[in-house]
Amino acid sequence: MDTSPTSLFDSYEQDFQQIVSSIRDKLEGDAKGDVAEQRKAALRRVEMELDEADEMVSQMEIEIQGIPQSLRPSYQSRIRSAKADLQRYKKQSKDLHAQAARSDLLSRPGMGGLPSSDDPYGPSSDRTRLLAGTALLEDGSRRLMDSQRVALETEEQGADILRSLRGQREQIQNARDTLSRADTSIGRASGTLKRMIRRMYQQRVVTAAIVVVLVLLIGIILWAKLR
Repeated sequence: MDTSPTSLFDSYEQDFQQIVSSIRDKLEGDAKGDVAEQRKAALRRVEMELDEADEMVSQMEIEIQGIPQSLRPSYQSRIRSAKADLQRYKKQSKDLHAQAARSDLLSRPGMGGLPSSDDPYGPSSDRTRLLAGTALLEDGSRRLMDSQRVALETEEQGADILRSLRGQREQIQNARDTLSRADTSIGRASGTLKRMIRRMYQQRVVTAAIVVVLVLLIGIILWAKLR
């Protein structure tokens, strides 16, 4: 298992690239097709994959916080590139949604007829087409706004997670500094105890030597008196 500080970032980036590749294939394929239902289905799948790609970018932004400062600039550049790709495909998806709405409007039966004198605003009138087109565009705009709202909420959640992780990292760093200071203090105390023990042994040797000398002196004095 890869435990390098960039392994998770690389994994999320790989997932992002796979999702973007799938989006690109759909936008250049079925989303431009002639069959309306196939086109709508492709655009719906593109919207879901765009949300997934947004999530991958958020995860990459979280993981970059744990990458060493010396490596971080290159990874920040990769995030900017991923965001640029994502925005480009979002715009392309929005344009295709608008084109699909216009195509659906123009392809509806009865739209090209002339209004009768009894019903100047009949179902085939320009007014009907305009109202239908407006409704479709409003529906597409509402969907895009919902997607943007979800993206903003996801971004806010990611920012909260980043702040939480940053606070936890600072706490861990403070605990590490405290442990380092404690180790230093323990080392100093251990050195002091060793010096005290060495001095105690030295004092015992000196005391024993003094006792021996005194015993010898007393013995000499007693021997001299007995003579």
